[in-house]
Amino acid sequence: MKIEYVALAAAGLASAHPHQHAHLHKHLKRDPTPAVDVVTIPGPTVVLYSLNGKAISENDVNEGIKNGTLVWADGAPQIANPAKPVQPQAQQKKVQVSEPVATPAPTTTTSEAPPPPPSTTPAAPVIQAPAPAPASSSTSWRDATGIDSEFPDGELDCSTFPSEYGALNLEWYKLGGWIGVQSPGIAHDGGYDDIETVLAESCDGENCCSEGMFCSYACPAGYQKTQWPALQGLTAQSVGGLLCQGGKLRLTNSALSNKLCMRGTDAVKVEVVNKLGQQVSVCRTDYPGTESETVPVNVGPNESSELTCPDEDSYYKWLGQGTSAQYYVNPAGVGVEDACKWGNGGNTGNWAPLNLGAGYSNGMAYISMFPNKPTTNEVLDFKVTLSGGDMGQSCVYANGQFTGSVVAGGSNDAGCTLSASSGTLTYTFESL
Repeated sequence: MKIEYVALAAAGLASAHPHQHAHLHKHLKRDPTPAVDVVTIPGPTVVLYSLNGKAISENDVNEGIKNGTLVWADGAPQIANPAKPVQPQAQQKKVQVSEPVATPAPTTTTSEAPPPPPSTTPAAPVIQAPAPAPASSSTSWRDATGIDSEFPDGELDCSTFPSEYGALNLEWYKLGGWIGVQSPGIAHDGGYDDIETVLAESCDGENCCSEGMFCSYACPAGYQKTQWPALQGLTAQSVGGLLCQGGKLRLTNSALSNKLCMRGTDAVKVEVVNKLGQQVSVCRTDYPGTESETVPVNVGPNESSELTCPDEDSYYKWLGQGTSAQYYVNPAGVGVEDACKWGNGGNTGNWAPLNLGAGYSNGMAYISMFPNKPTTNEVLDFKVTLSGGDMGQSCVYANGQFTGSVVAGGSNDAGCTLSASSGTLTYTFESL
């Protein structure tokens, strides 16, 4: 019998040195694939596919070739039977294999249909592909631990994401759990001179928070991050997060808190109630930080979630002025992985149709909703009612129009704001 061992190699990526442009990035290069050994024994032909010296089934070969995670090693005969197209798996790890070695003949497929092997033939080893990233509908990322634990300043390596101290490990941004990494440039008396956002392509997803970088993180719904440096950008850019210094993660605002996350004001409560049959993603701006809407709040069908309302008198100040929280409301059914990120069009992310605002100052909360103009003219596919608080006010958004007692003239397309000194203010999502 003639046995052909066909070697396969997984498509590999290797890092190159970054170039200093507007954003940090790296080029990609391909690793060479190994040579192939062909062992010939007279008789019928049986084709064995080898990866890492282990047998792999023809179905796995066809799938890997189609989705790009496997390639033929140099010189290997490309004889796999055609297969139906398959969808690539998300974030599949790409590895490099070594030269194949001869292994006991496992159960295989062949173009000449040889008789089935005897029952004593060893079964082919199962090659387990890396598990795909969690789907957008997954909510495991919302589970935070150690929210009330003090952060061990200067003890954790920069390669360690501080998920045990309340921060949400958001792996889909491919920044090692962080929602933003910034290279601040040179520090001057008036601020950092050249704040750059580090792109995921410039790091391997595990060591993105490197020396001298500010590494921003998200907190659970109802909480907000506490860390940002007193020194900000020379040109009014913001920067936030923990600092990687001397290979260790360090607090940047211990005067505010030694914990990574804190609640907003306790004078009022702001919540979202979703009466729709689909999830709705509400995304807060990472501010101070990259100022992208990368802080996710997932509100499942018939669920509710709290929104943080910052106390502007004690939270981050921009040029001496208090700042509120801004949220982006995405169309129903869009998961946070697709919604809470910077985009280039469409109706999600920074192009989502509706913004929400929440802030508290001088004894009064101001809770608002307004269209995301001039960025987009899109409208949501559901109705939003804002109501509650001790003032008994309300406002309704539907089909791009705002109506209610707080709206001048009773109706407009510019937005509305409710004020309250106490109580619960609720955004209700429901069908039109």
